[in-house]
Amino acid sequence: MPEADPQVFEWTWCLLPVIAAVIGWGTNHLAVRMLFHPRQERRILGLRVQGVFPKRQKALAEKLGQLVARELFSMEDIRKQLQSEEFIAHATKTIEAKLDEFLQTYLMETIPIVSTFLGSDMVAKVKHALVECLAKAVPELGEMFMSHLEKNMDVETVVREKVEAFSSDKLEEMLLGIMKKEFRFIEWVGAVLGFVIGLAQLGILWLM
Repeated sequence: MPEADPQVFEWTWCLLPVIAAVIGWGTNHLAVRMLFHPRQERRILGLRVQGVFPKRQKALAEKLGQLVARELFSMEDIRKQLQSEEFIAHATKTIEAKLDEFLQTYLMETIPIVSTFLGSDMVAKVKHALVECLAKAVPELGEMFMSHLEKNMDVETVVREKVEAFSSDKLEEMLLGIMKKEFRFIEWVGAVLGFVIGLAQLGILWLM
């Protein structure tokens, strides 16, 4: 029986880092896939198996609802914006533009006789009085709007119910859209670590 060529063994050893890198990448790729699959619980070798995110969707929805309501979106933040000088000034400018359009265009065209009794100076005075009055009502309207929101809208519940209602496909699409780069990074880390381990094994074989 012919003896094996030592060079063949050397080339085979050199493949160790590549094989280890492929195994490392494949292992991490499988781990990422198992975050989402199987979507429904299955029995494999007597064990109950289900993707992490589908299995924990309800808990994820609850935590997201709490996070959004407490850290990212609060009624108090909206109230501050509605009561800010910038918002009131913007609302007043919008009211003034709409009143000007109503008095100068709509009213004059709809009731032409009004122009006989109301000159441009009088129209300007009426507009100024109305703008001043309505501008004072903006903060009150904002507070009324906020009271309605607080009474009828629970941000935490809305977010939780929306996420719970996601299909498995939608949940996977959403999470992959957010974390696709991170998942790819995990896969490549597996490849790099596998390659390094393979090099270490190759070094040990060289020394033997």
